[in-house]
Amino acid sequence: MFSNFSQRLSNPCNEHTVMTAWDNFLSGQAPAPNALRRLIDDSWRRCLAKQVDPGRPGALPPIAEEMLNSLQHEHRELLAAAKSAMAMARDFLAETETIMILTDPDGMILSVEGDPRALDVAGDIHLIPGSCWSEQLCGTNAIGTALSIGQPVQIHASEHFCAGVKRWTCSAAVVRDPYDGKIRGVIDVSGLGKTFSQQSLALAVSTAGRIEAQLTRLELDFRYQLLEHGMARMASANDGVIICDRRGYPIKANEQACAALLARGIAVDLKGKMQIPFFASGVFAAAAAPAPEWLRSDWVEAIVERGEQIGTLLTIPVAPHSATSVRLPQRGAGSAAGHRDRSFDSIVGNSPNLLEAVHKARQLARANVPVLLLGETGVGKENFAHGIHHADHGDKPFVALNCGGLSADLLASELFGHAEGAFTGSRRGGMMGKVEAANGGTLFLDEIGEMPLELQPHFLRVLEEGEIYRIGENVARKSRFKLVAATNRELRQEVAEGRFRMDLFYRVSVTSIRIPPLRERQGDLELLLAHFLHKLAVQYGTGSKRLTPEAMAALAAHRWPGNVRELRNVIESMFLTSEHDMLSLHDLPPELAPVVESAQRTLTPASSLEQAELELIRSTLTRDRGNLTLAARHLGIAKSTLYLKLKKYHLDHALHGLREMPP
Repeated sequence: MFSNFSQRLSNPCNEHTVMTAWDNFLSGQAPAPNALRRLIDDSWRRCLAKQVDPGRPGALPPIAEEMLNSLQHEHRELLAAAKSAMAMARDFLAETETIMILTDPDGMILSVEGDPRALDVAGDIHLIPGSCWSEQLCGTNAIGTALSIGQPVQIHASEHFCAGVKRWTCSAAVVRDPYDGKIRGVIDVSGLGKTFSQQSLALAVSTAGRIEAQLTRLELDFRYQLLEHGMARMASANDGVIICDRRGYPIKANEQACAALLARGIAVDLKGKMQIPFFASGVFAAAAAPAPEWLRSDWVEAIVERGEQIGTLLTIPVAPHSATSVRLPQRGAGSAAGHRDRSFDSIVGNSPNLLEAVHKARQLARANVPVLLLGETGVGKENFAHGIHHADHGDKPFVALNCGGLSADLLASELFGHAEGAFTGSRRGGMMGKVEAANGGTLFLDEIGEMPLELQPHFLRVLEEGEIYRIGENVARKSRFKLVAATNRELRQEVAEGRFRMDLFYRVSVTSIRIPPLRERQGDLELLLAHFLHKLAVQYGTGSKRLTPEAMAALAAHRWPGNVRELRNVIESMFLTSEHDMLSLHDLPPELAPVVESAQRTLTPASSLEQAELELIRSTLTRDRGNLTLAARHLGIAKSTLYLKLKKYHLDHALHGLREMPP
């Protein structure tokens, strides 16, 4: 909407020109060219279309105290997130004759802090809690105009549409919801015209960013509570179970959920951004949102924490008969179907790339071909191997062997077994190898890329002939199994450099699945943390523990080179070494010191125009989670210009971390 950053800032030197343009505008004349910033011209035209009275002295009188209390209770989460910022404003603005204002999404003032002198004068125009400053009621003003265009704005003196407000100067930025980007409110810095400073806009933007960061922490806290309530129920349920958040979005569903819905002809995409508005609660509840036609009231259970609904548990009974062709898994202790039902339960996560990998694994589990699992150390390759095994061979043996760190002789013995007396130290009576033990089931070879080159032709023969020879024997033994192999190496490169046989490579990689690293699994970190904390509490027989928002922010900032395994180890260490129920930054291990320092770093008010631009770009990138196309659009600049500014302010290195933030 705006060609450059300066379009957001007022220029007091244009005061006379703007006032003349206002007089001409009200008399029906077009303002002189370049007399107004475009955002002011657009706003005045909206005011004229809405028939706003240009002679208004200020806002309407505030609503009754009882109604204000009710409104503040409705937006208590926003107020809680802004509490520290508003307290800082009370001290920081004490001698500046300016005030900081927090409003709801409609422009209704919820809280005001700052210089007492400015607070007294603000009462004259009803710039106080309980008064609404939307553009359609009060004309062009920073609060209302920021809400109208969804961007930070600065409105100075005569740029206001209504005469009674023209001696004021104000800067405002919207506060957006970290989950869906919807506007939750506005933060505004206002004072009489003599207090004008372009840095006020940077202060509003940076404060809005801090509030959004705190809303993110609060949202994660709600998710922990929600998962703590729902995961235990989900683990023991025979029916389809879906956990929905406060907005009505599913955040976790068990394997039976899709089948239970499809069996009733209900088309619901649990992997997408499906929302059930009927389940929304609190400030997110849509007015009189109707229940879906397929929803039965006895399926629904509100999840309540401390008297407040934090989500909804939806239980859909698995229908015994259905007109659809969907085959529902049958429960049965020890049966293959029973194993199939639990096939991928050990894989915790809801990110699209992880779900895509799981979906592919389910498909390949039914095919009698080798599967190669690709991924970094610690991503959970063995969990995928177990899932593939249980999905089709659940009542058969699952045999695992790590090929890394073993000599060729020892690995050969482990793989193929040996006859009695085959070599010094051989086991009396001989030993069955892993290949033979996996007959009829699944053989999982981890780190297959580290298999010694001299052993590879022997293992290739096993795959092609379906038979093995124990070391020291001449009798072939039949063994048919499903091979699941895994590696964190690039096997094609290993083949090119002569460390892995090409014929074996093509034999073990008939099909492959790439498992995403934790840093690329958007939104899965909080699910894994809740899972591990609950599991540790059960394992060690202690009370449940939770993470402080600061600790969560630090964990979210870490890149997790060791992936899920590293995360599990860190959380277990924190769980066992902390004596408190809340795990804080102080409980994090020393190796996470850099992210701890980053989490403790606080923003300071901008001291220059460049700093204001920096704060605006950083806040926009954070809000848009590193999406440069969206950020450039919101900033009103070309994407190429944004690239240059990222280089200028050294923000380009932080983009990867921003893209990994949870919704």
